[in-house]
Amino acid sequence: VAFGPPPITGPTLSVTRTASSVFLFWPSSARGFDLYLSAEAYLHSAGHWVMAAPDGLTLARPLAGRLTVRGEVLRASLSQATSHPPRFSFEGLKLTFAPQAGAQAFPLVTADRLEFHTRPGPDDQGAILAKLDGGQASGGALSAIAGGKPVSLIFDGLYSQAKALSGSGWAEAARAWSRAGGQVQVRQARLAAGSAAINAEAGSLKIDADGRLAGNLDISLQEGPRALAALATTGALDSTTADAAAAVVLARQTPQGSARASLIFQAGRMTLGPVAVGTPPRLY
Repeated sequence: VAFGPPPITGPTLSVTRTASSVFLFWPSSARGFDLYLSAEAYLHSAGHWVMAAPDGLTLARPLAGRLTVRGEVLRASLSQATSHPPRFSFEGLKLTFAPQAGAQAFPLVTADRLEFHTRPGPDDQGAILAKLDGGQASGGALSAIAGGKPVSLIFDGLYSQAKALSGSGWAEAARAWSRAGGQVQVRQARLAAGSAAINAEAGSLKIDADGRLAGNLDISLQEGPRALAALATTGALDSTTADAAAAVVLARQTPQGSARASLIFQAGRMTLGPVAVGTPPRLY
């Protein structure tokens, strides 16, 4: 990061640094972006930095390309930088998302609020919490399910073998973590698109040798048949598969409209109950 001069300001004695060109560096791929970044730390707590990007930022998604993010508020804090993971918090308000030329689409165009937090824990564990509220889908299956209504997300999990998640790039780090037996224990996960929702109340996830998601989740579906029909309409699922999965959901559906099932990612297949519904996402 190329910083400007570090003035010492204010009666509380803080160090403020600003940067006009920022390189997010992972040795296998240095990413350079033109943006204005301001970071500040108090002298009595020099290891705790707070940062803001008033002109927006660019994310280099490992498999999907660059994404420009702008908002009324983009701020973050970082401390315990040598821990695994560091103590990090990010908050964005009134956000817009725009894939750059050649990048893959992003599921959202706007969001009212986005939060992301990591915390180090005991026994080589790390904690992840992500929240999104007031999202507007950009198109495709998520848009069809949401029907113009907001999208929201929460994910709360603990992962093991935190120190193993390191390397000269994301793929190397993910492989090392997988070889070390790293797993994510899901404490809470929910994706809601309009009145349809999928909730995961328990489960364990990992990365397999092919770089794909593996594991299982105990889920409940709200308005599952309608969501599956929307997936078929947009081509995300073929109609035969969608009908078979909907039959499973209908057989388990309560009068309140929810249905419980298992979502399993194994051996390159993703199954909802007994029905194969696709391929697990590739993570590297």
